[in-house]
Amino acid sequence: MSTPYPFTAVVGQTDLRLALLLNAVSPAVGGVLVRGEKGTAKSTAVRALSTLLPQVDVVPGCRFSCAPVAPDPDCPDGPHEAGPGGARPARMVELPVGASEDRLVGALDIERALAEGVKAFEPGLLADAHRGILYVDEVNLLHDHLIDLLLDAAAMGASYVEREGVSVRHAARFLLVGTMNPEEGELRPQLLDRFGLTVEVAASREPAQRVEVVRRRLAYEDDPAGFAARWSGDEHEVRARVVAARALLPQVRLGDNALLQIAATCAGFEVDGMRADIVMARTATALAAWAGRTTVLKEDVRQAALLALPHRRRRNPFDAPGLDEDKLDQILDQFPDEEPQDEPDPEPDPGTDPEPDPDGGPENPQGPDDGGGPDGGGVPPQGGGPQDAQPPAEPAEAPADAPEGAPQSPAQEAGGPEQAAVRAAEPFRTKMLSVPGLGEGAAGRRSRARTAHGRTTGAQRPRGQLTKLHLAATVHAAAPHQKARGRTGRGLVIRKDDLRQATREGREGNLVLFVVDASGSMAARQRMSAVKGAVLSLLLDAYQRRDKVGLITFRGAAAELALPPTSSVDAAAARLEKLPTGGRTPLGSGLLKAREVLRIERLRDPSRRPLLVVVTDGRATSAGAVGGDPRELTARSARLLAADGVASVVVDCESGPVRLGLAGALAADLGGPAVTLDGLRADSLAGLVKDVRTAVTTPATHTTRRAA
Repeated sequence: MSTPYPFTAVVGQTDLRLALLLNAVSPAVGGVLVRGEKGTAKSTAVRALSTLLPQVDVVPGCRFSCAPVAPDPDCPDGPHEAGPGGARPARMVELPVGASEDRLVGALDIERALAEGVKAFEPGLLADAHRGILYVDEVNLLHDHLIDLLLDAAAMGASYVEREGVSVRHAARFLLVGTMNPEEGELRPQLLDRFGLTVEVAASREPAQRVEVVRRRLAYEDDPAGFAARWSGDEHEVRARVVAARALLPQVRLGDNALLQIAATCAGFEVDGMRADIVMARTATALAAWAGRTTVLKEDVRQAALLALPHRRRRNPFDAPGLDEDKLDQILDQFPDEEPQDEPDPEPDPGTDPEPDPDGGPENPQGPDDGGGPDGGGVPPQGGGPQDAQPPAEPAEAPADAPEGAPQSPAQEAGGPEQAAVRAAEPFRTKMLSVPGLGEGAAGRRSRARTAHGRTTGAQRPRGQLTKLHLAATVHAAAPHQKARGRTGRGLVIRKDDLRQATREGREGNLVLFVVDASGSMAARQRMSAVKGAVLSLLLDAYQRRDKVGLITFRGAAAELALPPTSSVDAAAARLEKLPTGGRTPLGSGLLKAREVLRIERLRDPSRRPLLVVVTDGRATSAGAVGGDPRELTARSARLLAADGVASVVVDCESGPVRLGLAGALAADLGGPAVTLDGLRADSLAGLVKDVRTAVTTPATHTTRRAA
């Protein structure tokens, strides 16, 4: 077994280490979600935490880690008699993003259960994590059905495995720790709320701190055992402090004044539900115990709010997580300080590095720093809530593109006089976009697809391990052979060839690729604001339906992939908000760029079906680097996309009393419908997409339709 990186050797990351240690002191806090960019020691710090947890007493031979003093009466390996047991280190079980349901909850041998009546159960990761840590790296990429199982187990403290009337239950109480990079997509609100605390991490920008990170990491890689030995003293002291804080925890008093502060804070930030209040109370109590106190102070409540509330105050998917510390102080200042009574000698402030100083060890004689962990990183200031930013200056009405063939300055050809970005109009709710036919893409909530979960639509012979038994089809397959198999009793004689796998139909996510005209003719203030509002509305819908999104813009002489296809609609919304305008209209280049992006994505993920949304007035005034006639290039590019079977929608942004109808012609070449900018109201934009099925003449697997 490889030697883990010492927890106390992590450079800086004060909030991350504190949040992990508070959960070690009080697992009831509910786990930690660590958000941050790549290479910021997220995984390293979490994996090092397990070495600081006290050992666990277990019943010898029990695969489900039952406690000897109070064994689980429903344990599949039971019943156990109370008595002395053995001790083992607390486990840290890692859940891979691509894990199967059986790997998570365990697998039941259906063949033996039907033929022999035996519950032959192989425990999964939830059983291994009982009384330990369940760690999910890249938790935001976890499949929805695995997230649902995690939520159920975390809420009930138990895991249930059901297979056609045969069930197994076992205890599953664990500390849930997840790490994620927000650029790759956000978490569902239900799972986000399940994490007790959240911490934002970022790489340090201080050269000295980064040097210390590299120095320690290289020393660890050269001699892991020797490096760990140099930090063993610090590890032992922190481990002893965790044990002492656990012992002190039941004596900590959470007074009425502290409870009022917690309630006022949660109410002031308008968090949903009561879980935030409960988590803050548990966190403040753990902070007091970690500091060696038996009374919760205002400083504990404040620190608890900074850890427990940022991820619970988001009102919509595009809100940045964070907390307004000035507002927090205003709320807490309404309450008087509560002086502790008969307190022991004060311990260091809970928000500082634990003693002994993990940054003042043998490799850093200068003392602590605020740098990152072994992979780099530092801790940004707490907060980061919405700022009272002034809206950008509204640009003047931009002129339309110059007529084709008119002379252009080099600046105009390369991008033209760039106009300042305008704010998007208020988003609205859209009806569901869906792709007809039956896909096999990633799990989501948009189009019909063959999935591992959903309603049963039929049966087939299993391809590999049986996971979802179709009981009626299995009995039907076995029934004709009972006499030949010598059946004498009441039970059926089941053979492996009789087993049938249930086929199920659920929903998949799709790729929604936006191609947005950012040329000078689109720079009119009201027009661009309405266009951004419409695209933002569809982005909100994509977030809710677990789609991938991409953004292409075209202006001047070329098209640009502003955002490669990603699950992070936050990133798409941010790029859209800052989108500048100006210059000529290389519409054909934008369509060719879209075709290239879709070709590459088809190779990466052939099962994910796309929908192309083109937002333009239809004018083509530049052929870009391709050369030739701009209108001919546009028509040819559109017909290529249609031949590829790409379902497309054109949002016509042309305005004024005289309209050329160019966007309608583009839609005809693409084989999809068009809608005018004047019709961009809540129902009209959604109604646009429901009509795609009547306008697209490409094969059924590539068109879109309105949901039933």
